[in-house]
Formats: sequence, C-alpha cells, structure tokens
Amino acid sequence: MSASAHAGEGAQPVPDGLRHDVERPHVQGSSTAPAVARVALDVPLPTLFDYLLPSAAELRAAPLIGRRVRVPFGRGSRIGIILEAVAQSSLPVDRLKSVLEVFHDEPALDADVLDLLQFATRYYHHPIGGSVFTALPRRLRDGARSTSPRAEALRLTESGHLLAPGAVSKKAVLQRRLLDALAARAPVPIERLQQIGASARKVLRDWVQCGWIEACALEMSVASPSAARPPEVVPTLTSAQLGAVQAVLAAPAQFAPFLLRGVTGSGKTEVYLHLAASCLASGRQALVLVPEIGLTPQLLQRFEARFPAAELIVLHSDLSEGQRLQRWRAAQSGRPCVVIGTRLAVFTPLPGLGLVVVDEEHDLSYKQQEGLRYSARDLALLRGKMRSVPVVLGSATPSLESYANVRAGRYRLLELPERADARPPHIHCVDTRRMQLRHGLSVHLLDALRARLERGEQSLVFVNRRGFAPALVCAACGWTCPCTRCSARLVVHLKAQQLRCHYCGHVQPVVRACPDCGNQDLLPAGHGTQRIEQALQEALPNARVLRVDRDTTRGREAFSALHARIRDLEVDVLVGTQMMAKGHDFPRLTLVGVINADSSLYSSDFRAAERLYAQLTQVAGRAGRAELPGEVIIQTAFPDHPLYAHVCRQDFHAFAEEALQERREMRFPPFAHQALLRAEATRREAVEGYLQRAAAHGAALGHEVEIFDPVAPPIARVAGRERAQLLVQAGSRVALQRFLDEWVPSLPDRSVRWSLDVDPVDY
Repeated sequence: MSASAHAGEGAQPVPDGLRHDVERPHVQGSSTAPAVARVALDVPLPTLFDYLLPSAAELRAAPLIGRRVRVPFGRGSRIGIILEAVAQSSLPVDRLKSVLEVFHDEPALDADVLDLLQFATRYYHHPIGGSVFTALPRRLRDGARSTSPRAEALRLTESGHLLAPGAVSKKAVLQRRLLDALAARAPVPIERLQQIGASARKVLRDWVQCGWIEACALEMSVASPSAARPPEVVPTLTSAQLGAVQAVLAAPAQFAPFLLRGVTGSGKTEVYLHLAASCLASGRQALVLVPEIGLTPQLLQRFEARFPAAELIVLHSDLSEGQRLQRWRAAQSGRPCVVIGTRLAVFTPLPGLGLVVVDEEHDLSYKQQEGLRYSARDLALLRGKMRSVPVVLGSATPSLESYANVRAGRYRLLELPERADARPPHIHCVDTRRMQLRHGLSVHLLDALRARLERGEQSLVFVNRRGFAPALVCAACGWTCPCTRCSARLVVHLKAQQLRCHYCGHVQPVVRACPDCGNQDLLPAGHGTQRIEQALQEALPNARVLRVDRDTTRGREAFSALHARIRDLEVDVLVGTQMMAKGHDFPRLTLVGVINADSSLYSSDFRAAERLYAQLTQVAGRAGRAELPGEVIIQTAFPDHPLYAHVCRQDFHAFAEEALQERREMRFPPFAHQALLRAEATRREAVEGYLQRAAAHGAALGHEVEIFDPVAPPIARVAGRERAQLLVQAGSRVALQRFLDEWVPSLPDRSVRWSLDVDPVDY
C-alpha cells in the first residue's frame, strides 16, 4: 500500500506510547486523473486489490476515497472500500477488472476514520480489509442501500392525555414511569419504553388496546429529544470537580490527554456531563466510551436527564442491525450529539468530534479478543490526537499503563479524592482460617446482612463465578467431572440439573455416580452465584434475593429489567458477578460482602494483583453512595496480605507505586512491550511444531527481542482443539514493531489456526 504509518516514541508521543504518522494516499484532484481504485476487501489477505475505475463523469459526482464499491472477485462479487485512487497499477491493464458499481447513497468514510483503521492494521498486524470492515455496520458490509430510517415509537392519544391522575395507582410504579416518559407529545421509541421495566411490554400492549397510546413513525435513529421536558437542575460542582472541568476546557485547541482518577462516588460522570455540555454548546460532537452494555442504560439516563433536547446516540452490540445502521448514519451526519458506546464505537464517523471520554479506562473489555485485536482505549487516544481534541480517561482504579504515563509526563492527572455526597465505605477483612463457613458465608457477613434487612437497606454479595459450584467431586477418590472437549472441569448448574462447560458450551446431565470408583457421594466443590443464592434464601427466608449474572441477564432487555427491580427496592440482597462491580448507583445499597477473592492471589498472570485490586475497589464503591453509611466485608484466609491492606486503606497511589516497582524489576509491561502468537489445531504435535518453527525463524532475524519458549495456556484444549502460545517481548514499541514487520509474513501455515495479539491482556 502507498499509505504508511509506523509506531514510534517521539518527543511528544501519543500517551499510550504510540506515535501516529500517516502519509496521505493519492486522491483525485492531482495533476494525473486517477484510473485505478485500490480497494479493501473483507478477505484474510494483507493487501489492497486494484480495479479499473468507471467513467470520469461518474467519478466527479463525489470523492472516491472511503466510498463503497461492488467489484468482481472470484466467481462472484464483493463489497469493498476504496482506500486509494491512482493513475496506474503495478499490474498490466489487461489483467485488471473494472469496478461494477460505485455507491453514492452514503457519504464516504471520514478521512480520520480511515487513517485510524489503517494505523490499526499496521500496528496490530491484521489484514487491511478485515480492519476496515470492522468499522462498518453489517448492512453496509452486505451492500445495503440507503433508505429513510424509520423507528417504531409510541405516543399518547388524546384519550391518553386526558387520563385522570388517579387512573393509575400510586403503587403501580412501572405504569407511572411509563406515563411520565410519554407525558410529552413527542413520540418515544418503543425500545426506550421497554427498558423501564420487565413488564413494560405487556402494559404498553394493554394501553394500545385501551386506546391510550398509539404506534407512530419516528424519523430519527435514536431517542427523540423532548424539548417539552425541562432539563434537570445542574448540581453545584465540588471544588475538585470544578478544577477538573476547568483544566480540560482550558487546554489549547489541540490534543490533550487527561487521566481523571476519582474515588468511587466522587462524581466523574458529573465531570463528563459538564464537558459534554460545553462540547454541544460549541456545535461539536462528543464520544463517550463505556466498557460494557450493562453500564450503558444508567449512563444514558444521566445524559438524557441533563440534555433533554440533545441528540443522544447509543451504540453497542445488543442493537439490531437496522438500529446500528440508523445511529451510525446519525453520527456521520456531523450534527451536534453525544455518542455513548462500547469499544466498537471508537470507529464511529464523527465529523464534528470535539471531545473523547473513556469511562472505566482500566477495564479489560476495551481490548477486542478476536479478529482485529485492538484496544479501544489506545485507539481513542490516537483518534483524539488525530483530531486535536482532549481525551479524558476516567477510573477509580486506573490501569498501571495509564498511571505510568502520568508519571512520565505524558498525561495530566486530575483527581477527585472524595465522594461528592457521601462518606467512603468502611472496608475490613474477616479472617476465615479458623471459621466455620455456611456454604461459603461467614457468621459476620450473615449478621451484617440481617441488620440491613431489618433496616430496609440493600446488600450485595459479590462472587465472581456463575453456576452452582465450579466442580463436582467424588468424596472417595477425588475424581472431578471433566469436559470431554476441553481441559476444564464442568460447572454444576443445579437448578437446571446440568453440568456445563463455560468454555465450549458442552452440556450434560448431572452425574449420579463416580465413573472411576462407583461412589454415589458426589459433592459440589466451591461456590458459584447459584449456590450462594440458595444459601442466602435458606439463611434469610424473609429476604428477597436476586441473582445477577450472565445466566439471568440473557436477552435484550433482561439486564434493564433487573436493574429496574433493584432501583424500585423490590430486592433486598443481590448476588452478583463482576457485572455488578462498577458503574451502578443504588442509594439504599449499604453493604457489600466479597466471597472467594483469594483465588486471584494464586494466578500466574502478572496482572492478577492489579485486576483484583481494581475489582475489590470497584465493588466496594457500590456501598453507601448516598446519605447512608456503607460497609464492605472481604472474606479471606490472608487478612494480612499487602493487597488487602491497600484496599482497606483505599490507597491507590501506594498500591500503584508498589506494583510498578515489581513490574520494572521483572521487566513486565509497561516497562516492556509484548506480542503473543497463539495457535490451535486438532493435534498437539502440529501446534508445537508450528510454534517451534515460528520461534526459530524469529530468532534468525537477529532483532533485539526476547522470544520465549512455546507454552500451553491455562486451558490447553477448547472444543477439541489443542492450544499453545509463544510470547515475544521487546524493550520498546519500535523494536517490537520492526521485528513483527519482518516476522509476521512468515507466520501463515495451513496446518494450524493462528492469531497474533499485540499488547495482550489475556495470557
């Protein structure tokens, strides 16, 4: 390709250590009219494909770069994106086929999005077509043509507007919320109304039959702003919040990276809202990234309440293809708006981009684990640099990479050291070494749960493992039920009377007798969310216990419905996994109990301590977020462990300094830069042979990199395929990228399925 970029470490690098230096491709308007289009196709080949362009008259209709085309490929045709337009190809003209069709129904992809994708292609060493098509909604990838977007919505009829206030009981909380949402005469999307509660769909259907509401079309891609609803009263900022907002707004009109470290409950979202308000007031667009879908509804509600007349665009993987396309087009229009989305939203075309926010920047969900293995956080920083706009990374527990960039002077640190409207929770450890636990629950935790139940407060029991128990064990011989397709144990799901593999999805009935010794005394070992839920129902028979994990939140509206039940105080005790650890604000939740945190202390992953500290701090932050005091109980057999001491003191700086010192001594990131070559095949010999050949070839290149021996990952076999991996490490990004540039072309091999992960977070 004629476009090129490289990673480096200049005097003013992008804060994550990347340097962006893009050579703009040749485009029409030069002295020589383009005759050949260089097209990216979604195929696993690291190249562009040359095609003859149509007539000059058609080319004058619109710019070419970034435009969709249909081209012949093999025995059929494919959709592609033009990345370059040149006067001639390196191939003879008689070998070139012609572009079949140029799509003019959609604007061309923005230049900065194309630059970002081409950089990601080179840095993560992924085929160019696969990278470019990552950014497109599926319907555009499939060749769909533009149609007028119309989303289903509902509005009150005249009869509905005449409803007497007493027509709906005060106890009917859901119905009253639906009426409030429909109070303005503007149509409200059905999708938003259904998120209000689990029974919203049935209530709305009944109201349609009663003639109170009616279906209508909505000529928008997102929730229609309601100018009739007044904006909420803007709270007065604390001095720390005001200082953070002023620091970002005072930055010159150029790229400025900030790390906003605020303790849980300190009001980081309020800072985002003020920055977004300034962005909208100047006619610009703001991009707000969140790590998971579960955090989107609550954040969206905050933005809707603050900006009732603004256009809010939500992008995440749970949308239908039609919804994603409509919202993608709305963002591409350049109208002032706020885009709230998960990692893929970093590629959204935003011609008027004026601000980038990455909430919970430490979260591993920002790293894509298949296909183009990009870090949305790192690309968000790069996009801010390319557009000369501020980028705010927010977290109560920043990643050590971001914290190291603060220490190196690449980021400016902004701190919110205190909660905005509440006291920090009291965090303490309960020593379980000589304690008799009741299904994993200590007497101290059970007593604390009973006290909250008597006071009408809510509690959260955090256990980061779903299912009933991690394993089924024979009490006589120690046999544990393995998955026949993976090197993992099957997890007991008692309510369904099933054993499930959480890696390949294999399901089988619960085994009644040990196949090795015939013993029928098979016991569930360990504690999952289902087992803790059952134990709490037995210990607290009057409590309303709700389990929130991946099993209970399947379906498009499940999580929103559960969230509404918690918010409406229909739940006394929550049992949740990591999806409940961050971003949620429940004023009556005053107690958090943590079970089985010690398992992370045994991990071979050098990031395990960082992840555990972040997880404990985040889940502790759910307690006491309003006027009621909060308490956090951590059950552990290692109460004197330094990590728990840092958590109890809520001293992030001390933890980070200690952890960075360990990383420096061990030459781990961020003091080294890594790439992980993974391979899998049906035979282990094929995997090991491939990685040994790759290691030998890499060593022969003579670069200043360290190539480790091939090893098996923690789960060495998944779905019947053997797996192994090879780690490459260098002292600088430049050295690593130079090595990868030469090494990667030699990696393709038909005997295995392989992938390369640059800057891996999962080993």
